[in-house]
Amino acid sequence: MSSMVDVGIGAIKSYFFLANEAGGAENIGFTKKDAVNYLQRRKDEMMEARDAQSLLNHFKRKQGENPNFFYSIQVDQYNRMTNFFWRDSTSKLDYECFGDVVCFDTTFRTNKYNLICAPIVGVNHHWKNVLFGCAFLLDETTESFVWLFESFLESMGNKQPKTIFTDEDKAMENAIKIVLKETRHRLCTWHIAKNATQHLASLYGKSDFKKKFNKCFHGCENEKEFQDSWDDMIKQFNLQGHSWLQKLYSSREKWCSAFSLDTFSASIVSTQWSESTNNVFHQISTKTMDLIKFVHHYEKKTKEMRLAELEEDYRCKNGAPHIEVRSGILIHGAHVYTNKMFRFFQKELMGGIGVRMKEVFSDSELCIYEAVEEGRQRVYEVKFHSLTFDVSCSCKLFESMGMLCRHALKVFDLKNLTSIPEHYILKRWTKDAKKGIFMSCDKYAQSSENEKSLQSLRLSELMHEGSNVYNIASLSDHGTKIVKGKLAEALRLLEQDMETINLLEGLKTVNVQPVGDIFNTTPILNPPTAKTKGLTNTRLKSNLEKRKRKATKGMNV
Repeated sequence: MSSMVDVGIGAIKSYFFLANEAGGAENIGFTKKDAVNYLQRRKDEMMEARDAQSLLNHFKRKQGENPNFFYSIQVDQYNRMTNFFWRDSTSKLDYECFGDVVCFDTTFRTNKYNLICAPIVGVNHHWKNVLFGCAFLLDETTESFVWLFESFLESMGNKQPKTIFTDEDKAMENAIKIVLKETRHRLCTWHIAKNATQHLASLYGKSDFKKKFNKCFHGCENEKEFQDSWDDMIKQFNLQGHSWLQKLYSSREKWCSAFSLDTFSASIVSTQWSESTNNVFHQISTKTMDLIKFVHHYEKKTKEMRLAELEEDYRCKNGAPHIEVRSGILIHGAHVYTNKMFRFFQKELMGGIGVRMKEVFSDSELCIYEAVEEGRQRVYEVKFHSLTFDVSCSCKLFESMGMLCRHALKVFDLKNLTSIPEHYILKRWTKDAKKGIFMSCDKYAQSSENEKSLQSLRLSELMHEGSNVYNIASLSDHGTKIVKGKLAEALRLLEQDMETINLLEGLKTVNVQPVGDIFNTTPILNPPTAKTKGLTNTRLKSNLEKRKRKATKGMNV
């Protein structure tokens, strides 16, 4: 097969030719996927050492600029670099806030070595994509995916997502079972729908079939309803022996929403989140001649996405959304939620107008209602506890998305609640989603013996907060002037802080430097010139002597 490919015959054509010559694919000893992976491994031998080394040098330089930059590279038995993963410090902070749901797509490839480009994507508090990292993979084997998921978890403090969306791939499924044992695996319905157009070409264009097919995906609220709907579709269109549908049915727990309503998924039903990100990659791939150029474009687009997020943050905090009705609970929602999520909340609240409630049980603590939306037959059960304000609905919108449904909000209206109970405000959807991410650093001090790790955590927090401030300030000269003035003021306060002075003296005594020299904004990992370093040390020594004399004088008094 390798020889056939070398003379210009396509890999797939070569595979089917050999299978035909052998009397069937089962007689040649390997699958089409095995062949593709093998040929991709051969291409790795052609990867120019210059390209791989340039990428490695770039990652080392980024880590030198920021110790919280993470990269991992896998090599083969010949010490050749094969798989790459990286994420910057901001991606780690974003994962702390929005890492409950991850979309992972491997449908995009770079155009020089045909490496798989695998962005790892989430959704932020503005219902926009956020990048958690990216990988170059040589092949789609279980071993490669295991390595990637382990590297990803290591970079994120071993915090597993609640849900991961992927396309259908057996090797990927096996790797998720091995590494992401606490994560719910969901399949991308966009890819399934695309495959359906091929495997059910004669039926998929018919509206009556498509309606029943789509109901099996998104229109069922329990397993029994799904089973009845599926059986009805199979029987009506005589599909009992359809092999693709039988295979699809065997993985129903991964794509039918009825099986996962109790698991948070941010109501994402498809990896179209990463599909839209891949649109960005497709735009830059035509410019990409080598790996390092691709990474540079990735970083540029990431910066643009983060600036757009900051602009949304600014709009949320400096402008009130339109409120359709003067209502206490709506005003509260407008105050806490981002503009995008408030519109969703308002839609649910206003949708409660068409919900009819029937009380079926009531005592001093618990009320149970049956809710029916006008024009529909489905009955929802809503339970409300008057002492704790706990509410639950059989539609499970809060469990799957983190937003109260119209049925629960209707009960709140009946009970005259004028604000959202605090335990039903999911922080990831609020304006303060990123506030205080690392404010709990002290909890690590009890379990960690590595002060350098604690310093890295504090540095991450400062860099995250600083990045937001710098991006906003850089929009104008006046904003830049304000921030520079405040930075100078902060530096003066640090020079007078005895705890900081003592720590620096201790580091100096044991000949250890901090991650960043707080009296010189140049990071230590980018060493200053001898002249600059001399001036910094002289200034620091002078300030230390002044502070110590003042402290001694105060003690004498």
